[in-house]
Amino acid sequence: MIWNEKAECMSVQEREELQLKRLQEVVKQAYDNVPYYRDRFHQEGVAPEDIQTLEDIEKLPFTSKSDLRDAYPFGMFAVHGDDIVEVHTSSGTTGKPTVSGYTEKDIDIWSEVMARALSMAGATRKDVIQNCYGYGLFTGGLGVHYGTQKVGATVIPISAGNTQRQIEIMQDFQTTIITCTPSYALYLAEVLEKEGIDTDELKLKAGVFGAEMWTEEMRNEIERRLNLSALNIYGLTEIIGPGVAQECEVKNGLHIFDDHFYPEIIDSTTLETLPDGEKGELVLTTLTREGMPIIRFRTRDITALRRGKCDCGRTNIKMDRITGRSDDMLKIRGVIVFPSQIERALLKIPGMEPVYQIVITRPHQLDELEVHVETSPALFSDEVKHVEQVKKSIEKQIHDEIGLRVNVNLVEPESLPRSEGKAVRVVDKRDLN
Repeated sequence: MIWNEKAECMSVQEREELQLKRLQEVVKQAYDNVPYYRDRFHQEGVAPEDIQTLEDIEKLPFTSKSDLRDAYPFGMFAVHGDDIVEVHTSSGTTGKPTVSGYTEKDIDIWSEVMARALSMAGATRKDVIQNCYGYGLFTGGLGVHYGTQKVGATVIPISAGNTQRQIEIMQDFQTTIITCTPSYALYLAEVLEKEGIDTDELKLKAGVFGAEMWTEEMRNEIERRLNLSALNIYGLTEIIGPGVAQECEVKNGLHIFDDHFYPEIIDSTTLETLPDGEKGELVLTTLTREGMPIIRFRTRDITALRRGKCDCGRTNIKMDRITGRSDDMLKIRGVIVFPSQIERALLKIPGMEPVYQIVITRPHQLDELEVHVETSPALFSDEVKHVEQVKKSIEKQIHDEIGLRVNVNLVEPESLPRSEGKAVRVVDKRDLN
């Protein structure tokens, strides 16, 4: 099913003409209304009238997450505050969060792209969509909510957690599509199995899963255990929220809604643009956002772009599944974690040195975080009871800092590797390829 055939099945020429027109408009909008961009354009020696082709986007400066943080709270807004009808933020895990502001038009655009995404999962007015993404300042819950309403389907705004209630609602309300993180989908499957509930008795036909990296093997497991079609969705708060890209039933890459978001792939080191098919860092430019236009945002997500008509009939450019990030930000079970947060938690404990290593595994399809922490010689030779108390204290401190339960392993003094350069703080043992 194609929800918006005109937008999603344009010819290459039509699409590029539209993208160039919108790119020129958004560059001028950002230059005229956002002091940050005006200053950056001057620094780079570029003006809005220099954008004559799509390739000219390479003349424009990049925008980073730290740029957005520095502009906290409203420095990136391109309209008067009276025209902002909704705000969302990122988690703010390394200080100030990034703020995303929306006008009425932006909410309409968000609803539109999310409606397209849900339609790729087969959503129609007859469907019941159980939305297990979190509501509030995070964009996940409300993004799905708006898209569901645009489609005309029934939304169950249940939000995250309370698994027993989720299953009860799934049964009683005859949910047909579920939206959540893939790891939570597997947990739901596990609980269903423990409860002895046969998925054949449910009405589930599809799941729209995102907010964390997941593998093809994990998709297969979800589909087998939940008896549905598992589809990948991609988005980020800085650009609009979920609904930047979505997988169709062909399951061979995610369609970027490139009439609203212009994608590039760059080499993270040289910052040079890479050709289609080569893996690199995804860069996105908003083409239609009114409240907060974003120029060449470095997502840090690693993927590749591919062009051509999909077997589903759509002609949007596609991106491969995200397989990693170009910085040290981690996504664990849908939660953003920075190594610096672990360090901050350790430093809150008297006498504890921030000598640690984070080990990420996926033993049973769910991400697990283990933190190896060096102890002092005195502590390591102390009685077992005291050592266990310290371990629990560290685990609690880290949980308070990042919102996730982790397993702390106290190791011998000077047993973790040292480096004269940048310390290897993260060991990722997940197979995400």
